[in-house]
Amino acid sequence: MYSTQAFVFAVLIVVGAKTFAWLLQLRLKNAGLVDPIWAWTLGFLAVFYALVGDAPVALRVLLALMGGFWGFRLGTHLFVRNWNQPEDWRYARFRKDWGEHANRNMFWFFQFQNIFTLLLSSFAFLPIAFRDDAPPLWCWALALLIWNAAVIGEGIADSQMERFRRNKANHGLVCKDGLWRWSRHPNYFFECLHWAAYVPLAIGAPWGWVSVLAPVVMALLLMKLSGVPMLEEEMIKRKPGYADYVRDTSALIPWPPKKRA
Repeated sequence: MYSTQAFVFAVLIVVGAKTFAWLLQLRLKNAGLVDPIWAWTLGFLAVFYALVGDAPVALRVLLALMGGFWGFRLGTHLFVRNWNQPEDWRYARFRKDWGEHANRNMFWFFQFQNIFTLLLSSFAFLPIAFRDDAPPLWCWALALLIWNAAVIGEGIADSQMERFRRNKANHGLVCKDGLWRWSRHPNYFFECLHWAAYVPLAIGAPWGWVSVLAPVVMALLLMKLSGVPMLEEEMIKRKPGYADYVRDTSALIPWPPKKRA
């Protein structure tokens, strides 16, 4: 299969996945379940491209394992967090603002997200799955080093936040435990780092340079569009002390907090 044909199939896969997510939210009235489906779909695309690509088998196996495991872990974490819970406040706000057109608009909003799904998967996975040769050994080692740091780091950040949320004494407080003391969004940092793990495996491949755009797209998506701006605007309203947290703590890259006089 050619890479262009694989991309067409990928379009069909993501449209089908988001349509399923939309039908699910129609039944359950919880649009937040699109988040785990987004992660699972991206992980599946890594496996799909690895299966239909023509790169050396070992390289495609590594691609499938890296992308597949990342997507499975993140998707399962998001699913457990959202299942049988009230609808995420972001989607609840959309539903309220859109009124009688909420279901229609939610469908197109879900499909709009596919633009970023396709960009990320195409930039990160396609150059690896359809290269003719394997990268040097040091590229494999560097990719695995970055991937392990990203997946383990994101898992630690997620578990620290979940432990903080489960403690009822922390209701209304700002989480500054562990990695959250050094970054307001350590999970987002490691998410961006994860997409950088595919860059070494694309070195020397035709169009391999586009893999650099994957972490850039994710950073822009999280820091400028769907993640930080909307979330922090709401947290400043909800949580006393969050504005101080914003002033003192790095937004993304873990860094020692500012010392206040």
